Amino acid sequence: MKKNKLIFLVFLTFLAQNLWAQNIVLDKIIAKVDNHYILKSDLETQYQQYVTSGQNNTPSRCQILENLVINKLMLAKSEIDSVIVEDKRIDAELNARMEQMEQQFGSAKNIVEAYGKSIPSLKEELRLSLKEQLTARKMQDKITNDVKITPSEVKRFFESIPKDSLPYLPSEVEVGHIVRLAQPTRPQKDELINKLLDYKKRVLKGEDFAELAKLHSEDLGSGKRGGDLGFAKRGQMVAPFEAAALKLKPNEISDVIESEFGFHLIQLLEIRGQEYHARHILLRPDYQKLDASIATHFLDSIRVLIQRDSIKFEKAAKLYSEDKATQDAGGMLSDPQTRSIKMPLDGSMESGLYFTLDSMKVGTISAPMPYRTEDGRSAVRIIFYKTKHAPHFANLQDDFQKMAAVALNRKRNFAIEKWFMKAKGDVFIYITDEYKDCKVLKSGEQ
Repeated sequence: MKKNKLIFLVFLTFLAQNLWAQNIVLDKIIAKVDNHYILKSDLETQYQQYVTSGQNNTPSRCQILENLVINKLMLAKSEIDSVIVEDKRIDAELNARMEQMEQQFGSAKNIVEAYGKSIPSLKEELRLSLKEQLTARKMQDKITNDVKITPSEVKRFFESIPKDSLPYLPSEVEVGHIVRLAQPTRPQKDELINKLLDYKKRVLKGEDFAELAKLHSEDLGSGKRGGDLGFAKRGQMVAPFEAAALKLKPNEISDVIESEFGFHLIQLLEIRGQEYHARHILLRPDYQKLDASIATHFLDSIRVLIQRDSIKFEKAAKLYSEDKATQDAGGMLSDPQTRSIKMPLDGSMESGLYFTLDSMKVGTISAPMPYRTEDGRSAVRIIFYKTKHAPHFANLQDDFQKMAAVALNRKRNFAIEKWFMKAKGDVFIYITDEYKDCKVLKSGEQ
């Protein structure tokens, strides 16, 4: 429901920086960490985001600057320690963000008009920001990978909180859903299949597969590389794709293959032990025009079976839901921060889900309703309103998982601060006199 929060924040930061650039002509460097610079606009953008978000305890500019310096230090150290984020991961996240951006603006044309830049230019700018964020996150994970929290530590942390400072938690709910994807119509499928078959004929007559992929593939990550997916281990790709690829001989081209991502024309390049190297041309149907009637009828039937107690909701979700993120958990949604299935019933919840629950009774299942997946696909879902917990002051018995998440995050922050104090001597760090009172390079509270 709120997956990839980090990447979404990158997306918001990118948009905010573009808006800042439209209004601020002059900018200046306020800090330097090896070859990485921090601009005053970077600092002000993040500060304004906190202010306008309405969050309590907005950090000071000095605290934000310290975080920016730590992030740049992580980037500098990642170069020294050879911590690398693969291009495939960056491309996958970038494509997801661009699809989300297109949904928000309505079309690619609207995006271009809003920012006065071409889609390739916007993507390249966002890609650089995204790469930095993912690299810093990978470095952070390396630093905190061994940080664990024990039940006794959670108990000590909770008991250290003054009784009059215990957080008052809002109403919480346990909610599940079963999702079925809308399907391409037969004419849509035929159109895509015929296009790919035409590309296959053209390659067999001598045209370059890579050039056709660059021109026509809708896998934006591999498309610019001529459809090249690099070496993949067996089991890494989705089953229909891998099964088709491994049936081919080197340089042979497959028939059209359908997977959850669309329709593929695959060319096997090489097999090396348990790895294979392939490229493809991907075409996807227009997700705005898919047929949801089959999914709707299917979920309506499942809903009736659950209501008659012919099958439990959790079992139905495991058997029939096409949301892989929740399928194994019996369809139950979870808070992205705490991983708890108890989710706050407040403004942090997905708005569509929040208003749906407002009209439902606990223990009931909604009728099938339209749903948009995280990757922008049209779908239908039914919602199970399992339980509702009354608002209360935090206690260890009911809120252990939340307290554990807070205690673990606190311990990780200490680990990062300890790493920072040690690692800052390995790189060149300069901060302008304007921010000398921030004491960024000193430990302790500011």
